[in-house]
Amino acid sequence: MIHLLDDIVKNAEKEFESVKDSASLDRVKAHFIGKNGVLTKFFKQFSDFDIETKRQYGKLINEAKNKIEVLLANKKSYLQDVNISLSVSSNLIDVTLPGRGKSFGNIHPIMRTQERIEKIFRSIGFDVIDGPEIETDWNNFTALNSPIDHPARSMQDTFYLNLKDQNGLPLLLRTHTSPMQVRYASTNKPPIKVIAPGKTYRIDSDATHSPMFHQVEGLWVSKDVSFADLKGIYTEFLKCFFETENLLLRFRPSFFPFTEPSAEIDMMFTSGSNKGKWLEISGAGQIHPNVIRNFGLNPEYYMGFAFGSGLERLTMLRYGITDLRHFYENDLRFLNQIRN
Repeated sequence: MIHLLDDIVKNAEKEFESVKDSASLDRVKAHFIGKNGVLTKFFKQFSDFDIETKRQYGKLINEAKNKIEVLLANKKSYLQDVNISLSVSSNLIDVTLPGRGKSFGNIHPIMRTQERIEKIFRSIGFDVIDGPEIETDWNNFTALNSPIDHPARSMQDTFYLNLKDQNGLPLLLRTHTSPMQVRYASTNKPPIKVIAPGKTYRIDSDATHSPMFHQVEGLWVSKDVSFADLKGIYTEFLKCFFETENLLLRFRPSFFPFTEPSAEIDMMFTSGSNKGKWLEISGAGQIHPNVIRNFGLNPEYYMGFAFGSGLERLTMLRYGITDLRHFYENDLRFLNQIRN
């Protein structure tokens, strides 16, 4: 028995010496001290022996097992050292090369535009408000004069959720920031002067559209505000935003269910690469009486205007960007070009 166990230990030593990787080490371990290993079979062979014989043989087998486990531990430690050495040698750093330096973060162009817009409107007395991106049908459509059968809804195809509002209609990702008109005006007394920047969602994607994009909504409700105020404020806003007096605006008649009259705001550059071109900037108009009523206000006493502008469109125009998708591809070569 003793000689046989010594032979097993010697064979194990030879096997461990020839091992080159962890997988081979596991196979050798299983062969000698695994569940069906050589030493394990010895225990099974004398299960019917008397207690003294079991004690004697068991001691010898355990000693052999301990020796094999020591061989196993030594080989495992050796392989780990080899792997570490290989890893270090394959990732050597050439200390003679110039340092890479630290890179500094940068504000995303869309957020830079949003901050700029907020600063401009705060300077003329507007508050900045924020709200949820998941909206009810009432806030997103019905309260803004677009009932459930209104054809204008098809212009804002959106993403619906498997959740219902209190009227049993599905919740949705807001298609514009206009629902903030309803939320704010329903809980605050006039005069109301606010802008609401934020994310919006529509099923649309190409060089100038994205399923997720940003808008800024403007709202002014009072007893004496007029369309002339809209024209004056928005004109001054664009001059500040683009830092130029060399632009012209036109208010082109249009249709929006929540304003009457409604207008598309186009801008012409009188200098630079866009000189002579009319570019659509925003939709705007006098707030529809039905919407004023849905605010909980009397349209006989209160009136106002609203506008909605795309932050991506304004950013593209300010920096001369031709493809909206660049904003969301996370290419630092593009993003690092815009720093002011």
